[in-house]
Amino acid sequence: MPTPHDPYVRVRGAREHNLQDVSVDIPRDTLTVFTGVSGSGKSSLAFGTLYAEAQRRYFESVAPYARRLIHQVGAPAVEEVTGLPPAVSLEQRRSAPGARSSVGTVTTLSNSLRMLFSRAGEYPQGAERLDSDAFSPNTAAGACPECHGLGLVHRTTEELLVPDRSLSIREGAIAAWPGAWQGKNLRDVLDALGYDVDRPWRELDARDREWILFTDEQPVVTVHPVREAGRIQRPYRGTYMSARRYVMHTFADSRSRTLRAKAERFLTGSPCPVCEGSRLRPEALAVTFAGRTIAELAALPLGSLAEVLHAAGGGETARVLTADLLARIETVTELGLGYLSLDRTAPTLSSGELQRLRLATQLRSGLFGVVYVLDEPSAGLHPADTESLLTVLGRLKEAGNSVFVVEHQMDVVRRADWLVDVGPLAGEHGGRVLHSGPPAGLADVPESATRRFLFGDGRAAVREVRTPSGWLRLGGIDRHNVRGVDAAFPLGVFTAVTGVSGSGKSTLVGQVLAGVLADRRSTSDLPAPLPAAGCASVEGVEAVDRLVQVDQKPIGRTPRSNLATYTGLFDVVRKLFAGTDTARKRGYRAGRFSFNVAGGRCETCQGEGFVSVELLFLPSTYAPCPDCHGARYNPETLEVTLRGLDIAQVLDLTVESAAGFFAGTPAAERSLRTLLDVGLGYLRLGQPATELSGGEAQRIKLAAELQRIRRGHTVYLLDEPTTGLHPADVEVLMRQLHGLVDAGDTVVVVEHDMAVVAGADHVIDLGPGGGDRGGRIVAAGLPADVARAEGSRTAPYLASALKIR
Repeated sequence: MPTPHDPYVRVRGAREHNLQDVSVDIPRDTLTVFTGVSGSGKSSLAFGTLYAEAQRRYFESVAPYARRLIHQVGAPAVEEVTGLPPAVSLEQRRSAPGARSSVGTVTTLSNSLRMLFSRAGEYPQGAERLDSDAFSPNTAAGACPECHGLGLVHRTTEELLVPDRSLSIREGAIAAWPGAWQGKNLRDVLDALGYDVDRPWRELDARDREWILFTDEQPVVTVHPVREAGRIQRPYRGTYMSARRYVMHTFADSRSRTLRAKAERFLTGSPCPVCEGSRLRPEALAVTFAGRTIAELAALPLGSLAEVLHAAGGGETARVLTADLLARIETVTELGLGYLSLDRTAPTLSSGELQRLRLATQLRSGLFGVVYVLDEPSAGLHPADTESLLTVLGRLKEAGNSVFVVEHQMDVVRRADWLVDVGPLAGEHGGRVLHSGPPAGLADVPESATRRFLFGDGRAAVREVRTPSGWLRLGGIDRHNVRGVDAAFPLGVFTAVTGVSGSGKSTLVGQVLAGVLADRRSTSDLPAPLPAAGCASVEGVEAVDRLVQVDQKPIGRTPRSNLATYTGLFDVVRKLFAGTDTARKRGYRAGRFSFNVAGGRCETCQGEGFVSVELLFLPSTYAPCPDCHGARYNPETLEVTLRGLDIAQVLDLTVESAAGFFAGTPAAERSLRTLLDVGLGYLRLGQPATELSGGEAQRIKLAAELQRIRRGHTVYLLDEPTTGLHPADVEVLMRQLHGLVDAGDTVVVVEHDMAVVAGADHVIDLGPGGGDRGGRIVAAGLPADVARAEGSRTAPYLASALKIR
């Protein structure tokens, strides 16, 4: 029975997601780590139960009217939680932040810097003192009027708008124009204006081409559509819009991400000629501190910014404001992020970097008696930076807080005061607490998947090093902080690119190497080329036929996207149902079995399976649809069965169960086999994309690629593929990646997991530091060679993984 001063958080009967009536006691004021394989239920316990319950209780204390204005989490499926203090969640948000969000805005450092310039800046003689808002590119008072505070102006050219000059306008020469009726309308309007829409573009008069593409005029004419058989089309008044005007209007005003992305392909961005990319008005740029403008200081790496502020003089106001700035910067640099600049935009940051920036902000808040719930804070961290992270987590605990961490990094797990291991496996085979106590106690739990990795008897795979089939050489790389570098990537082997955060790994692999390979558009499988790959010379690219990039972005943004739809398995399933006797008799086609279109779906919930119930002063809750009870389909569709199961029951099968159900159906077997091969047997076929972690999304993408019939030499680029994966899941993933190499392809990974790096054929180590202190290749060669390299921050950790003394 808990007492008023009970030092434990006590959970009773937790059933969130796959948790199996879990009861567990966790001491407060500790660093508690939750471990377990992907899908075991550890996040359901830490975030879905503990954090959700803490938030629910907090919102109950808020005035009822105010509650309506706050996005509230629903009540978790748990009988009772006692001893739970207020909680702060620091998750790895996978939604993309806006382009105006930056390191400065996330950490609020920009506010302090703007105040410094407003109150202690050096103003031109006779100039009015500016409010702090005038130093922000995100306000009307501060934004450059030409680029509206974006720092870039977008332009287009004839080459971008008309990539194939041999086509006529009717044949689609103007690639930037919309498709369907809107594009036909623009062509008909041009025809009515007297322009020849059937001559090849290159044969048109230069003045006509200029007007068609770039005019700002919008003439209105009467259009007489060509009559089609069986259709009467009346004349109408049509308005012309040039290709440039259409692209600019779509890019600026469209709410559709797809349309905006398409429009962006026809634009080039260049620094604004008025503010030269600084994003601010001239009045703000006329004010200096320590001899520099606010834009110049915001562009410095935080480590360098701290040095400038330390050296700056000034009066009492400047001293107080710089002291506050330096204290805030120190917490960010302590987390290994000193290479970032305040003007670095948030969309270019990894999810791990964003989470650590928010963690730095919490350190300055001075809160105590709080539960901090963190989602893999070591994600994206080089082992050299993990010590700093542990120091910061220790400071949060010493300030009188409880720190609950979901984590896979064994170095963090070993430093925990308390360990909650969930498992033993994933999905329905997990959801139990195997151990709750000091980490040493896990040694006595043989069914734990974490045990062998925590106590050092895990991965020590020794593999014969492969010989490259060729080399891809990039010369004179010049992009971001990677400047004047020559890099060589061996083909037909497994290469790991390492280095501390900000050393240039993602620039080298995800931008330069990917850009070079994408520029080689010999097959339709290669994606559109990246602008300016940032490479002066390339050798060996002719040996590559395809490029596949596998990242951790979501496979869909709505519950309508799921595992089955993404892999193409749903198409196979719907065809099988359409082929049953019942469906054929009723005339049901494959479309009848889709919950995304009218016909077979339940119209009450529009195929969602649930309906939102507004509870006014309480959080809105989702209840199963009263008509289909969560099945998503109408009763007539559910009367059609395949081997005894209706379509809703098939979507509710796990991948593991479905593999048995669809045995003997080659098209389905191939998809399911690859999902099993990457360790996703616990996921349900109809699992919404919104419920998947980044690691799961990445493995689904890899499975979708593995099921394709491969042709030609393929280069696979993966950015930190082990992020979010338990060491046991990493083993499964690595088997697949090494299998691709054994089949003759090339795999290049950006990686921090030294066990993965130790198993590579070739290692490229960047550094030695981050930002302007990185961007050089410190060492390259066999893992054992890099482990002995002097000046490499990776070397000692790789040597430890290889057991080199």
